Amino acid sequence: MESSSPPLQIGILALQGDYEAHRRILESLGARTKAVRGVADLTGINGLLIPGGESTVMSRLCERYELTAPLKEQIEAGMPVFGTCAGLIFLARETEGTSANFEQTGLDVLDVRVARNAYGTQIESFESEVFVPQLGESIRAVFIRAPQIRAVGEGVETLASHRDMPVMVRQGGIMALSFHPEIAGEDRLHRLWLDSLREAASREERKAEL
Repeated sequence: MESSSPPLQIGILALQGDYEAHRRILESLGARTKAVRGVADLTGINGLLIPGGESTVMSRLCERYELTAPLKEQIEAGMPVFGTCAGLIFLARETEGTSANFEQTGLDVLDVRVARNAYGTQIESFESEVFVPQLGESIRAVFIRAPQIRAVGEGVETLASHRDMPVMVRQGGIMALSFHPEIAGEDRLHRLWLDSLREAASREERKAEL
């Protein structure tokens, strides 16, 4: 029997980066999307996607629009998040390789240490097959100036690795990747994340009925 619940409403941080590619994937999977460019846009969303792009610019813009503190507060209160590439950096508790001219302000919510651009420069970008045990198959991953996850905390689960390094992690409702699935037209990780939100919503519905 299908759930009568309304479609998930997913916010996409739309200040910088290829947020449109993520929007198309999420909507193709049955979710509604909402561009998040200010604090008011955080109202009424079931989860947030933070796209790739340039983490320093993303950090500057979130500070400018006074989004950093509200984002951190809502994530710490349990709002699910999916971050890719720069999104991973923005979520991380510890970051190596920040600009000498700008102290990057992150959300400090994901217990990992990441190194910016550790997989190489723009011209060293590459694609690779990454096996995801939870899917039971490999996906095509695109690494563009990608961050490397150097260390993970006790509460962080490694969901996929590449060259013996974590490239996909989960901590509670936060899922984050070193790479760009959207560039390869890959929707299975978005689907995996949305399914986890739907399962959580279904559990809440059943509790409410008791």
